[in-house]
Amino acid sequence: MKISDHITYAEAIHSSTAKRERIDNTPSPTQIEAMKLLAEKIFEPLRKWVGGPIKVNSFFRSAALNNEIGGASSSQHCKGQAMDIDDVYGRKSNAEMYHWIKENLNFDQMIWEFGTDTQPNWIHVSYVSKDDNRNKCLKAYKENNTTKYKVI
Repeated sequence: MKISDHITYAEAIHSSTAKRERIDNTPSPTQIEAMKLLAEKIFEPLRKWVGGPIKVNSFFRSAALNNEIGGASSSQHCKGQAMDIDDVYGRKSNAEMYHWIKENLNFDQMIWEFGTDTQPNWIHVSYVSKDDNRNKCLKAYKENNTTKYKVI
């Protein structure tokens, strides 16, 4: 099964932690539909602009997996509405992808994940629906070993 032209089902549910801890990371049909919508509205247009592959670090997370890795209880990954992406292939930088998404796509939330002021380590991006997306941009940073977010 494919989530989109360039994301396989296996890639979308892959988690080393889930495999190691024997955690079921199987999405429901509703979650799969949300994943397909995110891939269609965000990932595929971005990939076309990038001109090649983009690494998907994390896509769907079951509640048990999200809890195991210490994810936020309200994580959109658990709904199939969020993915973490990283340009490890050198086509476009994470900063370039972040700014392109911000300027060209309708998204719910996008997070500049750590890194520096000029380059995030990766990008978190979510999609809910055309009408419910907030187009909210945040930057994640550490303060006293706690992850904090500021609007950017």
